[in-house]
Amino acid sequence: MRSERKKIKIRDRLVGEGYPTLVIAEIGNNHDGKVSQAKKLIKDAYEAGCDIVKFQTHIAYEEMIDDGATPPHFKEPRYKFTQRMQLSKKDHIILKKYAENLGLIFLSSPFSEKAVDLLEEIGVSAFKIASGELTNIPFLHYVAKKKKTIIMSTGMSSWEEIDRAVSAIRKYNNKLILMQCTSQYPCPYEKVGLGVIWALKKRYDCPVGISDHTPTNYTAFAAVTLGACIIEKHFTIDKSLYGPDHKASLVKEEMRSLIEGVRAIETALKPFDKNTLRSLGAVRDTFQKSLVAKRDIPAHTKITRTFICQKKPGTGISPVLIDTIVGKVSRVKIRKNTLLHINQFK
Repeated sequence: MRSERKKIKIRDRLVGEGYPTLVIAEIGNNHDGKVSQAKKLIKDAYEAGCDIVKFQTHIAYEEMIDDGATPPHFKEPRYKFTQRMQLSKKDHIILKKYAENLGLIFLSSPFSEKAVDLLEEIGVSAFKIASGELTNIPFLHYVAKKKKTIIMSTGMSSWEEIDRAVSAIRKYNNKLILMQCTSQYPCPYEKVGLGVIWALKKRYDCPVGISDHTPTNYTAFAAVTLGACIIEKHFTIDKSLYGPDHKASLVKEEMRSLIEGVRAIETALKPFDKNTLRSLGAVRDTFQKSLVAKRDIPAHTKITRTFICQKKPGTGISPVLIDTIVGKVSRVKIRKNTLLHINQFK
């Protein structure tokens, strides 16, 4: 069972330690209800180098009551906004095909059981559970029974709530990836909680990523060094567009910079043997030092430290061998300020 938790796939991509970090462009509702804008976002994500594009699958009537609470960062009733953002099944099929033709993985977060069914019908390879659904245990059971990989954000939950949610999912499904996340948009650095990545990995023995809501790439880079297997960032074509997420999203050039940094960090984290530095031979010769005659040394002279100093280059006798030279006798006359050689001594 433990090995099953570590060998997790999203479509044809293995996720976890030892595999390349997957980068998700969280498009969410940044398409503003327009398929044409959604396609533009997908294309930009592809050109930036993303692995996955992720949307949100809303069916307003199934998801919320029409006079429910509206977050302070919304400028219109949540129900009305959600209705406008709804993508039809046909829209999903169009966007999934468009993304996959570009080589991207298409994912979406369902917010109702009917949304789960829609995504199942169009053949998504995994489900992304949003932070607000983590305490919805019947919903988690429903998703887990689909037997597909689940990526679950933990942005507004306590350890007790996460424990309960993980147990609910693992009752039916061990293919779970957890995301450290803080549900603030944008998220201040002091509330990112990078150290939670380690805690999640240790506590639940599964791959862990980060859904990063900060306005820069700094914490995403740090997350990779801490073992994050997925980086998710909100994505837009224009930060000034209307909607709750555009301002805290990356545009194409920022996303490209993120991905270039992630790949560079992955390369730098590869195993490295400090004993195999032959490629640095020329550098060592230039910058390291050798034993040098501090003054003229007559032939047949017993060598003391007063005859020796250390100077560049490093092509002679290494200073670590000074004690093998001290006490020997010079065979020949050695000129001041020249490299010492082992055959000059007996």
